[in-house]
Amino acid sequence: MAIHKKGGGVADGTDNIFWTTMSDLMLGLCIVFMTLFILAMTGFTQQTIKAQQQQAETAKKLTEKLKIEKIDAEVDIFGNVKISDVELFEVGSYTLSAKGKNFLNKFAPIYIDTIFGNEATLQSIDNIIVQGHTDSQMFRGAKTQNEQFSKNMFLSLQRAYAVQDYMLLHTQYNKRYNKKLRKLLIVEGRSYADPVLDANGNEDLAKSRRVELKLKVKGASLTQMLGFDFGGHN
Repeated sequence: MAIHKKGGGVADGTDNIFWTTMSDLMLGLCIVFMTLFILAMTGFTQQTIKAQQQQAETAKKLTEKLKIEKIDAEVDIFGNVKISDVELFEVGSYTLSAKGKNFLNKFAPIYIDTIFGNEATLQSIDNIIVQGHTDSQMFRGAKTQNEQFSKNMFLSLQRAYAVQDYMLLHTQYNKRYNKKLRKLLIVEGRSYADPVLDANGNEDLAKSRRVELKLKVKGASLTQMLGFDFGGHN
């Protein structure tokens, strides 16, 4: 039905009250959404900072305990650990050496018990990623860069799996953490995609060959911050 002006006649599109009202409504919705978005992002940032603070506290405790036991592992300020392949494997192999098994026998209980022993720290963690890395030296028999990368991907993945497998099945950590540990563990291979560089920006071959244990912190989604629930929770 047409909408009439007070003076009579049919209103054209520019004077249509419906469109004027809809424009005001859309503008209002945009303002509301932007306000909620800013609040959500602010909340997300605060949550992320809190999670990183928990990581830093965990890193400090872990570093102190490893130092006391004289375990050679590099821990950054967020609790991520780098273990040289020299400590774990023979050259070119993904089978744990006797030295590697002894290392994990000492390392794993300290690492797992430190992380899982603090509920606040545990609540901030989304995943524990066991990640294998190689250097970029040519594999014997590799004819192309893609083949080289693929062979190193297999090696890096198998090394990460070997570490995860031995830690989970053979080390003497507190077994009451088993269920949570199984839920959080992820195994990844990175080939030589993330090399360690020296002071001159060149690849440090020895340091590039490593296994890392990385803590991925939780981050609230926008829908969670706005209080929406689409039925995806168990």
